[in-house]
Amino acid sequence: MKKAYLLLLACLAVSPSVANDLPDLGDVSATVLSPLDEQRIAEQIMKDVMSSGQVVSDVEVNDYVYNLGYRLAANGPDRRQKFYFFVVRDNAINAFAMPGGVVGIHTGLIIASNSESEVASVMGHEIGHVVQRHLARMIAQQKQDSILNLATLALAILASRSDGVGGGAMAAAQAGALQRQLDYTREHEREADRVGLQILDSAGFDTRAMPVFFETLQKNTRFEGSAPSFLRTHPLTVERISDVRSRVEQMPYRQVQDSPEYHYVRAKLMSELGSANSAADYFRVNLRDRKYASEAAQHYGLALALMRKNDHAAAAEQVTWLKENAPRHAMIETLAARLETARNNPAQAGKQYESALREFPSHRALIYGYAEHLLALGQPDAVLKLIDEKQGLFPDDPYFYELKSRAYTAQGQTLLRHQAQGEAYYRRYDLQRAIEQMDLAAKAPDGDFYQKSIVEARLRQLQQMALEPKKKGFFD
Repeated sequence: MKKAYLLLLACLAVSPSVANDLPDLGDVSATVLSPLDEQRIAEQIMKDVMSSGQVVSDVEVNDYVYNLGYRLAANGPDRRQKFYFFVVRDNAINAFAMPGGVVGIHTGLIIASNSESEVASVMGHEIGHVVQRHLARMIAQQKQDSILNLATLALAILASRSDGVGGGAMAAAQAGALQRQLDYTREHEREADRVGLQILDSAGFDTRAMPVFFETLQKNTRFEGSAPSFLRTHPLTVERISDVRSRVEQMPYRQVQDSPEYHYVRAKLMSELGSANSAADYFRVNLRDRKYASEAAQHYGLALALMRKNDHAAAAEQVTWLKENAPRHAMIETLAARLETARNNPAQAGKQYESALREFPSHRALIYGYAEHLLALGQPDAVLKLIDEKQGLFPDDPYFYELKSRAYTAQGQTLLRHQAQGEAYYRRYDLQRAIEQMDLAAKAPDGDFYQKSIVEARLRQLQQMALEPKKKGFFD
């Protein structure tokens, strides 16, 4: 992730040269960082994000945040904007937006929330930063300030030669520049609040959640690390919260029910906190004291914590309760299949996956789990059949290609193995590794003329993509 932050800082240095090549379209930010530039930066950030080891890989958590994010974005002012939503494994209550629609949500934020609308309020705020192009506008402002600062500092240096007060003048100049930047950032925050609140309301969430959760953020958020100031936790003030609250009071009251996915995802993240024993005790106490918004989610979280303890018998009791008492849900079915695998019941696990996929055919965790199950049983043909059936639903899913690569490896098909792995790397924004794998596929001793032709054409396409950013002066 640090590399991505440094990349953003580098953008400040290259922006003047980029600006000279672009027409003035009326928005000064567009002359500094165009939407195409932002897209390229976003892809480079996502490459670092995907390889950072700090991002949650759980597909159920990611799908929940992705679907929530796009539900909000679909109700925003710029529906053409592409977004990249991901979850950072960090207990800090935080979220951030970066160029090109990159939005990161910390696990700590989901855990600290008391409702789905609270999570949505923060995501709506971050979407507001993106659609208002705040980073590009910030860079434009810094470019203007740099000229003023140079003039002020030059005067300070001249003054120091004659009266010895230059140091004070220089400090005053730096303080003035800092204050201008703080004022600009505060305006961004207020604007993101206003846009985020509109998005929240249009998407059908409880707008009262925004000021309530902002108060939670104000009380609990602490910045840690060395990220640049514009990626730090958004500074919250009493004035900002009061402004949002006054806007909410003018909106009609709406009672909103949380989705089951919100409760299950939150319970899943909480089941991973601390030791397995402490996590299990947490859910047991909640169930005993009836301290919950969703009883089913408490049983679900307890089952996951018990699986961490390898107490499969006790976990099975919780799954049985869920099957008998909770509405049918794909996340429960996935849990049941995973438990059968952990209990070393491959036949029962296979039946569970098959029946669950008939009911929830597009649930990626079930697809992943069943494919991994079939690979473990040494059935690569069945894996390829499954992925071929489901890939049309998720054409840009890199893990589908990784599963295909593993299946082709088991079959001894070298060309197809490297081709699939190359497509996986491409969808993880790692263009260089994608080219390496496609080159290996082109040189593979097997494969027919048709397969080789496809691989060679794809290799040329990827190589051309690698040259394009350099022509524009980006990413050496």
